[in-house]
Amino acid sequence: MKPLTSSDFKIISRHQETQSIYRPSLSYWSDAWIRLRANKRAFFSLYLIIGLLVFTILGPVLWSVDPSLQDLDQVSQPPGTSRLATIVNEYEPWNGESDVPGNTLRLAESATTVSVRLKWNALPNAFGYRVYRNIFPIGSELAYGIPLAEFFDNAVLFFEDRLDLKPRRYYYSVVPMDENGSLIGGYQSLAVDPIRVTTLDEAASKGLLASRSDLQIGDSINLSLHPLGTDYLGRDMLARLMEGARVSLFIGIGAPIFFILFGIFYGSVAGFLGGRVDQILMRFADFVVALPFLLFMILFKIAFGIGPGESGIFPMLVALVVLMWPSTARLVRGQILQIREQGYIGASQLLGAKTNYLIFRHMLPNTLGVVLVTITFAIPSAIFIEAFLSFIGMGVAPPTPSWGSMSNEGIKNMLTSPHELILPAILISITVLAFNLLGDGMRDALDARLRNQE
Repeated sequence: MKPLTSSDFKIISRHQETQSIYRPSLSYWSDAWIRLRANKRAFFSLYLIIGLLVFTILGPVLWSVDPSLQDLDQVSQPPGTSRLATIVNEYEPWNGESDVPGNTLRLAESATTVSVRLKWNALPNAFGYRVYRNIFPIGSELAYGIPLAEFFDNAVLFFEDRLDLKPRRYYYSVVPMDENGSLIGGYQSLAVDPIRVTTLDEAASKGLLASRSDLQIGDSINLSLHPLGTDYLGRDMLARLMEGARVSLFIGIGAPIFFILFGIFYGSVAGFLGGRVDQILMRFADFVVALPFLLFMILFKIAFGIGPGESGIFPMLVALVVLMWPSTARLVRGQILQIREQGYIGASQLLGAKTNYLIFRHMLPNTLGVVLVTITFAIPSAIFIEAFLSFIGMGVAPPTPSWGSMSNEGIKNMLTSPHELILPAILISITVLAFNLLGDGMRDALDARLRNQE
């Protein structure tokens, strides 16, 4: 047999094809961050939460208006209201004198936000008169509005209204009464549009003009700017929303951090030790869950001596921390019970690892993802609890602003000034929704099972 040589081997063709599947090596947290960024709703919620924190922390620096300062010239003004005011003389008492003739209900002089002065002639069969004011026209149901005054003297034919006037349309009615004080027919009604006015002294005291010589009686001036309007006491809504955000977010973020940290420690001890210790600790957690939150909130306010005019922030914070930790403790305990049965835990014990080392080095880091998700769901829950308790008068008390207490104040003027209720309610809703969406996104991002499926 002839031996083989190199000439016996010939290259038929050259063909090179390389196929490779490559995936970068990512850590658990790097992969979770990529997943979170891919979730548009969760990532938008993250930006929204950052914006709320900037609004809370830096907002008062940029808008340095005292949230307790009352601007009585602009009471319950919605956003975008004209700030124009006319300079008038100081108020002088009125005794009913007027040069304005007429046979029906009329204005004795131009109506302003300082006073509306009414005159009328004697009505037939009238033994007295009752004066009403309404913000709606008088219809067939004869809803006259708020009674302002009552005169049991047919000779009194004038009235001056100085009750919380705003630059809007009012409907005044003068209704005759019989000798028994009952209303009789023949009322008169008048639509009045008061103009906003101020005095030179008021303008100078608010810093609206450098000196009194800059303006004269009858000139116009712009009052203080309130971008989001004012409340029923003339306080700036933007400043109060910023201050209220500090209170609401302090309670909403501070309380969950404290009770979750305690729940992590409590659940870790119960889950790792197990046995009788676990049973005793969990039964105590069940007992705490059964305690009525509202009752303890009242007891804490009494125990801390919180009286009228005090905020009540600290007792609410204590109540949340003392009563809200069991859910976290149960969750962490369940995770620890699963991890405790893993092989590497037993191997570490055989090598002489101590309990503290096992808990802090292996168990807690493996529960961190669950804890982070728990925090994102606990924060909106705490914010809602604070808002609810403040709304019913059991939480943060006026004059300290919080979104819940502002909503409570705004509901009283919901029909006439809806922005006082809508603005804090919107911030509560946005904050709760943002944290919930972020929690959903983090739950999906930190789920290792989804990573293994890809």
